[in-house]
Amino acid sequence: MQQTSQNKMATASPCKLIWQMGLPMIVSMILQAVYNIVDTAFVINMGANGIAGNLALTYAFPVQLLIIAIGVGTGVGLNALLSKSLGEGNRTKANKAVGNGIFLALCIYAVFLLFGLFGAHAFIAMQAGDDILVVQMGTQYLTICCCCSFGAIGFTVYERFLQSTGKTLYSTIAQISGAAANIVLDYVFIFPLGMGIAGAAWATVIGQVISLVVAMLFHYCANRELGNSFKNIAPNFGIIKEIYRIGLSAALMQGMLSVMMLGVNLILATVKQHAELVRGSFGVYYKIMQFALFACFGLSNTIISVASFNYGTGNLPRARQCVKWGEINTIVVSAAITVLFEVFARPLASLFGMASGVNGVEITQTVAAAIRIASIGYVFMGVSIATQGVLQALGYALYPLFISCLRLAVFVFPAVGLLSLLPDAATAVWWAFPIAEALTAAVSVVILVGVVRRKLGTSRLPQGNCKANKKVSD
Repeated sequence: MQQTSQNKMATASPCKLIWQMGLPMIVSMILQAVYNIVDTAFVINMGANGIAGNLALTYAFPVQLLIIAIGVGTGVGLNALLSKSLGEGNRTKANKAVGNGIFLALCIYAVFLLFGLFGAHAFIAMQAGDDILVVQMGTQYLTICCCCSFGAIGFTVYERFLQSTGKTLYSTIAQISGAAANIVLDYVFIFPLGMGIAGAAWATVIGQVISLVVAMLFHYCANRELGNSFKNIAPNFGIIKEIYRIGLSAALMQGMLSVMMLGVNLILATVKQHAELVRGSFGVYYKIMQFALFACFGLSNTIISVASFNYGTGNLPRARQCVKWGEINTIVVSAAITVLFEVFARPLASLFGMASGVNGVEITQTVAAAIRIASIGYVFMGVSIATQGVLQALGYALYPLFISCLRLAVFVFPAVGLLSLLPDAATAVWWAFPIAEALTAAVSVVILVGVVRRKLGTSRLPQGNCKANKKVSD
């Protein structure tokens, strides 16, 4: 108990703690979106093939989301297990979790390496049909991203090693390093060197590798709370089972983003007018929307770390405060992003509207409309994602997955399908997203109240403020 009492996750004010740990994590998560956004901005503006390049990136994006999904899902389970083990004072178990996290990252990379070598062409062709240029560009981009995905996958694991011990600033520095390199290399590879869409892919994977290397240096040099031994890399199926007891649902939840992206692409292909424009604009919009999505995920991951730690120590009143301030702070962040997107929708869309001729103007108009309409649902999205973090922290796997299925498939696909039939489908279809978010948030609140009552001993979230709470003895 002495060790626990000295840990800031056990003693600091829950509200301040969530901001202190959450802000670096928000920055870290948002920077994950930078890779794809920067690629898209440079590719769409690279000249005559910019529009085809944007479609190629749009068709490749579901697999990129899947890489992130499996890596992040594994990391979430690893983070929860590490935080809980450290909260219980079980260093041996925590050290075994570190080794098995590395083992799992190697296995995941092997899967995507094989997909990149043998499955990339078929995946792009399934969506692009007989558009030979788009198929060629998409296959080239996706093959490079998959075959060199060890940087992205490895970083998600080492990032969680740092986050589980409260060193979120280090993980943010690692993420910034890779993102900065990606921006510089994107310009150099695409324009001065004329490497086209392959240059965008190489800039992305090199940036991811840089982030991984920096995170590894921080972990091995500064993360004294966790031990590192080669013998722990040997698979321990008990540890792996515990990681995926939470992590599997997190991976499936993140993977639903890939399913949603692919499903909406296929539905939008049926739009009678401007199908290519709407699909291309959807790819651009969804990458911009990741700023809000990943910001919410950053706070959700903070909730997992802080709430699971205090739940592991048996400090239920403090765990309830973590739940309360996690939900409130996520709503604040998502609301702030909504305001920013409403104000700066046109400038954001213009970053992707420098393509030649009328196409650039149409893309700018369509993306701006998408941002203004869809961002109305971000506050509701924040409620749902924060609730998923709470549920994961308290050991639930199916509830978070159920919420993801609602917001990314059950409510979205019918809404997109129906709205795409309207005469003004290029504008109307974007209303599907706030509608789906609002319906999902309503269901999430009902689930949250019931879980808090059962697990934390109260039927409602406790009252309080940001002042440090008195420590409750065991």
